[in-house]
Formats: sequence, C-alpha cells, structure tokens
Amino acid sequence: MIDLLGYIVILGLTVQAFSGLTFLISSVWEKEKQATIFGGIQFSGMLGLLILFIYWKASGFFATGIGAFILIFFFIAAVFGIVACVRRTPANQRALEGTKGLIVGNVERFDESRHVFARNRALIPGSDPYKAFYQKHPELEAGDAARREKGGPLGHPGTVDKPHDGPNVAATFASLSLCMWLSTLDKVKPQAHPECKGRTIELSSEEASIRVKGFAKSIGAALVGITEINPLWVFSHKGEIFHENWEDWGKPLETKHKYAIVCAEEMNFEMIGSAPHTSTVMESMGAYARGAFIAAQLANFIANLGYSATAKQLRYYEELLVPLAVDAGLGEAGRLGYLLTKKFGPRVRLSAVTTNLPLVPDKPIDIGVEDFCRICKKCAVCCPSKSIPLDDQKEVNGTLRWKLNSETCFDYWGKVGTDCNVCMKVCPWSHADTMPHRLIKWLVSRNSISRRLFAVMDDIFYGKRPKARPAPKWAQFKAFNT
Repeated sequence: MIDLLGYIVILGLTVQAFSGLTFLISSVWEKEKQATIFGGIQFSGMLGLLILFIYWKASGFFATGIGAFILIFFFIAAVFGIVACVRRTPANQRALEGTKGLIVGNVERFDESRHVFARNRALIPGSDPYKAFYQKHPELEAGDAARREKGGPLGHPGTVDKPHDGPNVAATFASLSLCMWLSTLDKVKPQAHPECKGRTIELSSEEASIRVKGFAKSIGAALVGITEINPLWVFSHKGEIFHENWEDWGKPLETKHKYAIVCAEEMNFEMIGSAPHTSTVMESMGAYARGAFIAAQLANFIANLGYSATAKQLRYYEELLVPLAVDAGLGEAGRLGYLLTKKFGPRVRLSAVTTNLPLVPDKPIDIGVEDFCRICKKCAVCCPSKSIPLDDQKEVNGTLRWKLNSETCFDYWGKVGTDCNVCMKVCPWSHADTMPHRLIKWLVSRNSISRRLFAVMDDIFYGKRPKARPAPKWAQFKAFNT
C-alpha cells in the first residue's frame, strides 16, 4: 500500500512540476519579467521536491516509520488542498439571473445625450442642441467646456507617445473610418439583396440561432450570445450624432426588435499590454472596426432571410451593450465597468445586431467575477485617474454595481491622448489564453478559495502595479531603426 501511495504522490508531483514548467514558458512568452523570475523559482522548487521524493522512494525511505508518516501526511494534505480548490462552491444566483439579479430598485433608462462621449463629441458649441442640453444640465457646462479646450484623446499635445505616435494614430483613424463608413442608416438598417427581396425563409428558432451564431463566428466574432432585449437597457433618447442627422438628436428611442445577438471581439494580448500607450488605442479601435464589420454582415444576412435587423457598433448604438452581453451569457460585469469574459477577461469590444428573427436566448452565466472583483481590486488600485471604486457594489439607478467615474476617466484619456486601458491590462482575467491561465480561470470560475489564492498569487507573480510591456515592433510607440 505504501509502495503504491509513493507512486501516486510522485505522479502528482510530476504533473505539478509540468504545470510549473508550462507557467514558466508562458511567462517568458508573455514577456513578463517578474512572473518569469518567480515562475522559475516556483518550477525549481516543484522539480526539487519531485527529485527528492523519487530519491526517497528509490532509497526505501518510505518503508521506514518516519518516511511512511511523511508520505501519508503529504498525500492527505495534497488531497485536501486539491478538493478545497477544485470543488464547485455554491453558485451566485444573482449572476445566473443576469441583469435582473442586479436590479434592486427603480431603474430609469439612460439618456445617451448625457454620456460624456456624446456631450464632448456630438455637441457643437453655439448649436441649438448645445443650448438645449446645457439649459437642462447647467452643472455640466463649465467642466465640458474646459475639457473641449484642452482637447480630447489622439492628436493633441498631451499624447504620451509624441513625437513618435504618428503611425499608430494613423492606424487608429483608419479603423475608426471603417466604423464611420458602416454607421450610415443604409448600412446599419440594411435592405435585403435584390436576389433575396420579397421572400422570407422560414427557420425554426433553434436553427436560426445556430446559423446566426455560426455565421458571426465564421467572420471573426470571438464570442456570440443571444438575449431577449430588456427595454431598460435601450437608451431613452438619441445623443450621438455622426452624419449631420441633427433632427435625430434628443429623439426618444424605442426598439421594435425582440432579440439581440451580441458579439465580442478579442483585443490582442500583446497590444493591450502596452497600455496606456498608443498601440493600445490602435488595438481598441481595431476591435471596434472588426465589430462593425461583423455586425454589418450579420444584419445583412438576417435581412436577406427576410427579417428586420439593425447593426449596433461604435458609431451607432441604441442600447447599453454590457448589460445585453451579460444577459446573453457572454460574461459578467466587473469592478472596472467592462464585461469580463471567462476566456479573454475584459480584453473584448462589443457589437450587436437587434432583430425580429425568432431566436433561442442564451442563459446568463456565473464565472465568479463578482466574488473575484470584490477580493482583487487591482484595477481600482492601478487606475491612473482613480475612477474605479475601491469599495463594494452600491445601488446606482436601481442596480447593484461598481460605478466607474466616467468624467475623470475621460479627462485622463485627454491627458494621455489614448483610451488608457490600464485597468484592462492589469486585470488578472486578461492574461494570455495559454494552458496555465486557462487552468487558473477554470479554478477561479468555480471555487471561492481559488479566487482568493490566485488574487494573491497574481500580485506576487505580476506585481501589484504591473508595468507596461513593449508593444510588437510594428506598433512601437518609440522611434526605431529598421
């Protein structure tokens, strides 16, 4: 029995050492110096322990009384440790209800014209909408005027990477141009192709769901989910104007569609690692462009089936996409205000298509985000503008959540000349999609002890305030010689 137990322990230590080696390799690939150092120490310790047990087994040490005691103690401790970190802890029922589980009071629909982006991008000083808005919200005018005078992100004197940011800014505006081009009404609300007009292709809701998800993934969506649209997440009034359609500004919004197909586009790990530099805003806009491309094609596909569809992307929103993504089962809302997905963490941008095509909604998921974010707080600690709260969730407009201070966040964007993304970079869920991180995310998503353990380990291996990593050479924000 002792002999068999010895082989089992050695096998377990071999698996552990192999896991340590994969983490070390992952850390080297990620260009994480601190993680590489600590990963090397960890692997050396694991390997040393394995060699020691093999030596003890070969020398007959486990046949002695003290050796048998050590072996049995080690085995029992390992079993208890594994069970404690792997067993599924009780599910967060609030998460399994999606956004409904977070509603604790009266929710008022959000007026898009009040959003800091809409106020600073859309309102033209002296225009009738400008006067109408600030007559209604005079407390915002002075701060917004000062922000406009300083200039916003990209191309302004505060840009962190000047004078070598030109190529990255040019690429950023290239992606933004695609979003703009695909945001005209004929693109977001497509008509059926002439060959498809006048007919409706009858599909069961199950088949339609399979087809739209498969099509979206085939053209680049990393994640796709379906939800029935909760009217609370539809903007109350139109606020963003990009094509001189000022007659739409302030217009009440109501959706005529029942379903939303929500897509998440992955943001490249290496590019995000350079936050807050210009390579990260280039990747951000690139993901939005991919989302616009996917949403436009998906809306056209549904229109060609004979149903109404509207593409929702960076330059044409009518709904809050994070709540829709939560209800579509793509992830949970994190402390930093972004959607956190199991595979990519917050390293995603969202797009959607709303439609009357009958579909099968997905169910919200519990991946432990609420519990983990309550423990971790790294995004709030590292936020340069202190815009992310350190305290627990609070009721905001009838919903329980962490409320990002969008005003100070956007002010910092103007200061550095990018969309920052530091919170996204430092989030432990944002690590590369490598085998050791997949295992950690699996453990964290199911077990409360693992959440506490790996939150601490992330600080040890990556630092409490991780530094920016170099961007790929083609996206460097410094001058370089070819």
